[in-house]
Amino acid sequence: MKTNKNVSIRKNALILLLALTTALLLPAGAACQGMPVYDNTNFISMAKSLVESAKQTSELLKTVQFLKEQKDNIVKVNNAIKQLKALQELTKNNEILFNTVRTDLRDILNSPYIKAGEVEQVSRSFEQIMDTAIDDLDFVNQILSSDFLKMTDAERTAILMEKKVQSQEMVAELEVKTKRYREIISFRKMQDIINNRETNY
Repeated sequence: MKTNKNVSIRKNALILLLALTTALLLPAGAACQGMPVYDNTNFISMAKSLVESAKQTSELLKTVQFLKEQKDNIVKVNNAIKQLKALQELTKNNEILFNTVRTDLRDILNSPYIKAGEVEQVSRSFEQIMDTAIDDLDFVNQILSSDFLKMTDAERTAILMEKKVQSQEMVAELEVKTKRYREIISFRKMQDIINNRETNY
């Protein structure tokens, strides 16, 4: 592509040079009376100037193309870095979610201060968050592994950043739920201790 442009520019410059040469030399060659005689020095100087101008134009076009390519490369690299950071954050957040459910939820459900009727409600509130997290991971996997969606790097980056933010919100929500249930357990435990103490007196 670049070679064709360069060849085209050089051809145009040579055609222009030949046209000017023919136009300027033809009257002198015909030896018509009254026709002005041109100074060869000026003509050669003008021809050199045209050739130099064509070279500069060609170099300028090359430079513009080079800068455009470098800008495109920088944008691609930036998008790739953003995607990588978003994926790392997404992975970290999902690890927190899964670990919280595996450890904290088990502790909460195993507590004697959580009533039998509350177990299903507690489990459901945690499961909703986990279902959303799993659906998001499946969607991200499709975005990264399939060309079916035909997304640009910028569109893919935007979606990954959005999913990263959503995963942060889910982590925050899960932490709030865990804290609330732990506070309920702690309060009931304290009540139990006070009630047992009163009974002992």
